[in-house]
Amino acid sequence: MSLYQHAREGNVDRLRDALASDSTAVRKRAVEFLGELADEDDQATIDGLLRAATVDEDAGVRGAAVDALDEIGQEALEQLLSELAGGSGSEAEWVTARKFARALEADRAELRIAAANGLARLNEPSALPAVVGALSDPDPRVRLRACHACGTFADSRAVPGLIERLDDEPRVRRAAANALGAVGTDRALDPLIDLLEDSDESLRRIAAGALGNASNPKPVEPLARALADESAIVRNAAVYSVIELLSNVPTEHSHAVRDRVVSELKAADDETVVEPLVEILTEGTQSRQRRNAAWILGRVADPRSEPAVEALAAALDDDDAQTAQFAATSLTNLGGPVVEDRLLDRLGTERPDDVRAKAVFVLGQIGGQETLNRLEDLTDDESSAVRKRVFSAVSKLRAGGV
Repeated sequence: MSLYQHAREGNVDRLRDALASDSTAVRKRAVEFLGELADEDDQATIDGLLRAATVDEDAGVRGAAVDALDEIGQEALEQLLSELAGGSGSEAEWVTARKFARALEADRAELRIAAANGLARLNEPSALPAVVGALSDPDPRVRLRACHACGTFADSRAVPGLIERLDDEPRVRRAAANALGAVGTDRALDPLIDLLEDSDESLRRIAAGALGNASNPKPVEPLARALADESAIVRNAAVYSVIELLSNVPTEHSHAVRDRVVSELKAADDETVVEPLVEILTEGTQSRQRRNAAWILGRVADPRSEPAVEALAAALDDDDAQTAQFAATSLTNLGGPVVEDRLLDRLGTERPDDVRAKAVFVLGQIGGQETLNRLEDLTDDESSAVRKRVFSAVSKLRAGGV
């Protein structure tokens, strides 16, 4: 039976047996599964992981065991620190950030790894200088955990050290980029702009996702270019960030920025850029972002895209008046049979009068004979707002030769 099957069944006994395997890959995978399955009451598993973290011949297994103990909980990690440092295991001072910070200067890399993990868990501000110092540790495993810890602290004082790690090995670079995104200041985010053109897809995705937090329009152009990235996950992240940035750019720049974004979105010609716009419009909580999504959808979506049309039609009933208005404008821009069908469905009296009136308005711009027939049946509607829109729409359709 495979380790995966043992893990699915929660068979920690068999997984512990695998810690004695001759295969490094098997031991490492067993360690990872045990970290996911065990809890702080399972001392037998903790003891097995302690042995793996301290005496296994492979550095990768030892590092994975440290992470597994960290995942189990703070007490398991403290046992490791005490064992590696030669303590008694009951020394309460190891719980303090000062002791963890001192452990970052230990000779054994596994102790430094454990200390970095522990400081991230404690999140004690006074320990930040020690964590920042660990960013230049000679062991990349320690630098990786130090980056993770800096992301937890999300303190701008870590930014210079994190920027230096953007030239490190791949795993450390990604952790540093994530940490800079967590800090979120413009100084932290600026270096991520260059990563949008990195050969590492994961780094491009991290950068694209983080740059939406910028408080200036500088990332908009690079993000607009990222909308044509070869990777769907990068394009998706870029769409979210562009919408977020559009909500924050100064008014005098907004039209130019929107035109650029629309141009790039159209060039991408991929449903992956429409899906996040639909999600923002239907599930977003910030009105400005949803307004932008509604506006852009009408300019980049295929008129036959049912998810886009349905989202815009539903937005006619939005609590935010501007979002509802942008949705109506976008539906007019799209036109076509799918839009017409969705709006005809919204003429029923079970709908609010203002939604029906908006639907009639759009239908008056795009409708055909079926729309004209339906609207003529509404000339005596109980709602004066609907009747007014109906008369106007019928006049336009007849004038257009319908």
